[in-house]
Amino acid sequence: MTPIRHNSQDSDPVLDAVRDCVLAVGVRRTTLTDVARRAGVSRMTLYRRWPDVRSLVGDLMTREWVDVATRAMPAERPGADARTLLVDGLVAGVEAFRAHPLFRKILDVDPELLLPYVLDRRGASQEALLALLADALREGHADGSVRTAPVERQARALLLIVQSFTLSLRTMTDADDPDLTAAAFLGELRTILERTLTP
Repeated sequence: MTPIRHNSQDSDPVLDAVRDCVLAVGVRRTTLTDVARRAGVSRMTLYRRWPDVRSLVGDLMTREWVDVATRAMPAERPGADARTLLVDGLVAGVEAFRAHPLFRKILDVDPELLLPYVLDRRGASQEALLALLADALREGHADGSVRTAPVERQARALLLIVQSFTLSLRTMTDADDPDLTAAAFLGELRTILERTLTP
């Protein structure tokens, strides 16, 4: 599987500034004035591209989440079929999301920011992730390693699975029980993905 190169981490001083602000104080306490000051631009410059902090944070999340996902997808390996690469990438992606400082901050301080993307609508980052999954699934269909099914439905089902592990895993773990650690659940995720994708 050819890794997709995405320009999500190309330096953007405004997105870098809002990331620093959110990491410092959370989304609710971040203002466009704070972001403008940190980025070294005027508030009017910000208002030309973003009407409010939430839209600015939305663009930041898209940049960060797509970067996490594309970095998690492994490059081709000798002897590895598309299903193996996809499963490896999805499990690594869940682990990377859960460790990502911005994701952890939003989940801890401003979790309501994520609710619209879980309950009401798909966001730009979800659309980008679905495209990434669809490409990987097509490769798996082509090499026979992935069960044939409508690609868009299959991609959306996979995203539902990994989203639930990413968002809710900490509610199910128990550090005192070796069978209920995060690592044990990631092993379960791998099994679920393998079983749902194997022809």
